[in-house]
This record gives sequence, structure tokens and C-alpha cells, in this order.
Amino acid sequence: MSEQEKIEKKILSLNEIKKKVSIWKRENKKIVFTNGCFDIIHKGHITYLASSKDLGDKLIIGLNSDSSISCLKGEMRPLQDETSRAMILASLFFVDTIVLFSEQTPYNLIKEIKPDILVKGADYKKEDIVGYDILSSYGGEVKTLKFLEGYSTTNIIKKIQGK
Repeated sequence: MSEQEKIEKKILSLNEIKKKVSIWKRENKKIVFTNGCFDIIHKGHITYLASSKDLGDKLIIGLNSDSSISCLKGEMRPLQDETSRAMILASLFFVDTIVLFSEQTPYNLIKEIKPDILVKGADYKKEDIVGYDILSSYGGEVKTLKFLEGYSTTNIIKKIQGK
């Protein structure tokens, strides 16, 4: 199998990811879930995602679709299409799978996947994190990770624009 095919195999539909999660749970793997837009991958993203993976055995990324990002961040976003963003994330060795979602939040995705650990940035209070109630209902953990200061897609865009 080529490296390209290995990368593409990590990008799954909801039904495919549910099957994969079922297998991992039978193998007693600890499943970590996080989500985001990941429009321009930067050092802050890499640090955050690698730290997320360190919390368990398998890392699933819920990736906002193009339409979802446009609704959240405006018509000028995303800068890169969902296929490109998914492939970039899937190429990271510590990412196990990517699943796209089109809603404004990953609530339904979290409800379907039922990860052991849900991770978001420390700019959120745990109780305010989308999916907190779901994980609390079955004893899952919600964790927050500190962001690496000075790294954001918005800052990169401003720099490119000379602002």
C-alpha cells in the first residue's frame, strides 16, 4: 500500500468510524476525540494534537466541513478545502482517524462515537464543552489542554495580510 493510500484510509465516514471504534473498544483501547477546523496547520495545532494523543491509545479528529466553517467563521473561510485539511491531518503519524461533520458542533458525532476522553483547549470550561453531558452520562473524561501562546490561524492570516 502506498503512503498516499495509507493517508486516505484514515479519513472515514461516520459508519466506518463507528465500526473502527467498536473494534478498538473490544481491544480495550482508550479513545480520545477532539475537533476543530484546522484550516492552516501550525505549531500550536501540532502540540495540541500530539498532547491529545498522549491521553489515550487512539486519536479521532472531528473535522468541521467547509460549510460548517463558513457558518462559524464567515464566507472567506476555510482557506483550504475539507479534503486538503483532512489529508494534512491524516498524514500526522499520531492521528488515527479523521471524520468530517457538517453541523456547527460535533455533538451528534460525539454521541455516536462515545469516546473515552473528549479534549478541547483550556480556553473552555469543562462544563461548557460540547459533549460534556454525553461523556458525563457514561463516565467518560473531559480534559482541557493549554494552548501554545502566539499560534493561531487568525494570526497567520493577519500576518499574510500585513496587519
